[in-house]
Amino acid sequence: MMIKLKPQYLLIGLLLFICSCISKSKEQQQEKKPNILFIAVDDLRPELGCYGNQIIQTPNIDRLANDGVLFSNHYVTVPTCGASRYGLLTGKLPAAVEDLNNNVMVHKITKNKENKSPETFIHHLRNHGYYTVGIGKISHHPDGLVYGYQEKSDNAPLELPYSWDEMLLNPGKWKTGNNAFFGYADGSNRNSLNKKVKPYEQIAESDDDYVDGLSANLATQKLKEFKKHNKPFFLGVGFFKPHLPFNAPKKYWDMYERDSIPLSTGTELPENVHMASLNNNGELNQYLLGDEKPTLKEPATDAYARKLKHAYYASVSYIDAQVGKVLKALKDQGLYENTIVVLWGDHGWQLGDHHMWGKHACFERALHSPLIIKMPGSMNERQSVNSNIVSTIDIYPTIMDMAGLEMPYETKGRSLEPLLTATQDKNWENVAFSYYRKGISLRTKKYRLTKYFRKQKPVIELFNYEDDPDELHNIAAGRHKLIDSLTPLWAAGNTGLYQN
Repeated sequence: MMIKLKPQYLLIGLLLFICSCISKSKEQQQEKKPNILFIAVDDLRPELGCYGNQIIQTPNIDRLANDGVLFSNHYVTVPTCGASRYGLLTGKLPAAVEDLNNNVMVHKITKNKENKSPETFIHHLRNHGYYTVGIGKISHHPDGLVYGYQEKSDNAPLELPYSWDEMLLNPGKWKTGNNAFFGYADGSNRNSLNKKVKPYEQIAESDDDYVDGLSANLATQKLKEFKKHNKPFFLGVGFFKPHLPFNAPKKYWDMYERDSIPLSTGTELPENVHMASLNNNGELNQYLLGDEKPTLKEPATDAYARKLKHAYYASVSYIDAQVGKVLKALKDQGLYENTIVVLWGDHGWQLGDHHMWGKHACFERALHSPLIIKMPGSMNERQSVNSNIVSTIDIYPTIMDMAGLEMPYETKGRSLEPLLTATQDKNWENVAFSYYRKGISLRTKKYRLTKYFRKQKPVIELFNYEDDPDELHNIAAGRHKLIDSLTPLWAAGNTGLYQN
C-alpha cells in the first residue's frame, strides 16, 4: 500500500534535506582549507645545508626546502626576539621605540580587550574557523605566559590572550618555561644559578633531556589528534635552540670535527664605523663560567671561537632532528599534502663576525635569517630558491593569501605568493627595513644603507655586498650621489619611531 505524505511534510523533508546538503557543503569547504604548520627557531642564522653550508648537518630542514621555496634573502625587522616576533605576528614595522623592546607584546597586546582588529594573524585565523595551538616560543615568552624569570607560572596571563585555543609547553624537570628555556640536562637552569653557568653543554644522551625534544613529542601528539578534527588547524611550534646556552645532546656534538669548522670570514671590526653600531657581547658574557669574555676590543681566541661555533652547530643539528620528527608525524597522519609549512628564524646571530657574539646590531649576520615555505600539494614543478629581498612582515599577508582570507588592515608587508610560483617577479621591489641601536637600515639587492639618530659619528653606513660581502668597509664618505639615490627607498621605512 502506498502512503501519501501531506504537502507540509514533504516541504519539511525537502528543507531538512537542503539544510543537510548545505551543512555537508560547508564541512567540505572547511576541510579544503589548508592546515598551517609554523615552525619558529630562535637565533637561527642561515647556517644550513640548504643555504649552502657544506659542513653543518641539517638533513630534515634541507628536505623541507626541497619541497618548498627557500628565500635566500629574508631579513627580520628587529634583531631581538620579542620585537621580531611582534613584527611577524602583526605584519607591522616598528612605529615607536617601545616596539623594539622584547616586551612589546605585553605592552601592546596582553592587557587589551578583544576587538575587531586581530591581535595577531593567528587570532585572525582563529576568527575564521581555524583551531589554533601553540607549543613553545611563538610570541616572546617561552611558554606564552607572562611572568618573571624567577617567578612561578601559576595564574600567569597569556601573552596573546585571544590567539590560542590551546597554548602548551611541557617544561619537564625545569617546571616552568623560563627555566626550561635556559635549562641544563641535570634540571638546573641559568636563572636559579644566578648565571654561574657555561654557555654550552654536551653531556645529555637523549633528545628529551632538553625541552625542545619534549616540544617535538608534544607536537607529534597534537598532530595525531588533528587527524580526527573537522576544522583546519594552525599549529605553531617554537623551538628554543640554538639560543644560548648552546646545549645539545652529545651525539650532535659528535657529528663535527671541531678543526674542520671554519671561523668567520669577517672577524675584523668594520672600517669607518662607530662602536655604538656594534654589540659588545653582553648576551654571551652573562654566562659567567664561559672560558673567555670576548669583547669588541679583545676578541675571542680562535680556539674559543671554534668551540662556540661547534656548540652552535650542534644545537642547530639537534633542532633539525626535532623538526624532522614533527614533519614525519605530519606525513604519517596523512596531513602533509594539505598543509602549508613555514620555517622561520626570528633573526640571525653573529658568530664572531666583527668581534660580535649575539644579534643586537643592524648588520647582515644579525638581520639575515632562514625562511622556507611549502605550499599545499606537490611541489615537484615549483622547487626553487628565491633570491628576492623579502621581510618578516611579508609572512602575515602571505599566510592570509594562502588561506583564502583578506588582510584585516593595511601593512607594509607584501604577500609572497607571486614568488612561491615563480622564481622572479618583475614588479617586486627588493627592499627590507630593519631597526636597532637608534638606526634604520635599508637592504637592497646590492647595498645596505643605515642611518642612525645619534650623536656619535659617522651616522651613515653604506656597504656594497658585491664588493664587500663581509661588511668590512663603510663607503658612505664621498658617495653622496649614491646615498641620495637610495635615500627615497630608505625614507619609505622611516616610520618616525626615533622622532617620537
